[in-house]
Amino acid sequence: MSTLTLHPMKEIRVIVSGDNRPFVTELLDKVQATGYTIIGNVSGKGHHGVREAHFMFSELESLVMIMTVVPEEKVEPILAGLRPLFERHSGVMFVTDVAVSRREYFGKKSSES
Repeated sequence: MSTLTLHPMKEIRVIVSGDNRPFVTELLDKVQATGYTIIGNVSGKGHHGVREAHFMFSELESLVMIMTVVPEEKVEPILAGLRPLFERHSGVMFVTDVAVSRREYFGKKSSES
């Protein structure tokens, strides 16, 4: 029986106002992240108090979470690109270690280490 091999990667989660979503997704496209997931209408409590998940007129008024998994060498360019956003707007970002079974889906060829 063959075993499933896992490969280390980094997961980046960014939670920002919906109107900042294009900034984040364009940055991920620019650094050639192979994909991302967007979850809309996020709610929670943080530094600026409680944010509810409902919106009155537009999704741009609610929070979104954008998640991507990338090789480690793409983390610094993403962090550098997000710096101007977080200097002017509220939001939060998390970077965690993850392991994936199909590293070629995330920008690494199977023959790369």
